[in-house]
Amino acid sequence: MGKYDKIEIQHICLNICSGGTPKSTVTEYYGGNIPWLNTKEINFCRIYETERTITDEGLNNSSAKWVPANTVIVAMYGATAGKTAIAKIPLTTNQACCNLNIDSAIADYRFVYYALYNNYAYLASLANGGAQQNLNAQQIKEFEIPFPPLKEQKRIADILSSLDDKIELNRRINGNLNIAA
Repeated sequence: MGKYDKIEIQHICLNICSGGTPKSTVTEYYGGNIPWLNTKEINFCRIYETERTITDEGLNNSSAKWVPANTVIVAMYGATAGKTAIAKIPLTTNQACCNLNIDSAIADYRFVYYALYNNYAYLASLANGGAQQNLNAQQIKEFEIPFPPLKEQKRIADILSSLDDKIELNRRINGNLNIAA
């Protein structure tokens, strides 16, 4: 991916936002039908479901906000800082997620995900802070990735996605074999 011009993430996004966490002491905010992503679930993967859900009341009384399917999510805080995932369903996130809604007219969201994945070590090295290493949204907005023409992005993303599809299928098969055993 190194032979192409580079572009800052902010120039290929329709929207960049973080999420929020409903007050954990208010039980009415949790257990609803709204998927709510925590950064510990971000581990170079596709997100089809979340460990926790929130209610409409939790959404309306916090900074949590909906992000559309195919949003590229970058973890900003702690042990997962710099790790990425792709939301395959509309969902909400906590404030430690930087949500990148990619402009499909100029960039392929899958290519952006793989470019960030490929540059994980460098991105994670930008995290700073005391006890907890943090990235901030500005660092992610200004992060540069290779930027081939859209047709080339799609070709690269198709190849890498097909490999990820096979890996996901093998994991599901192995999971089913373990259940059957």
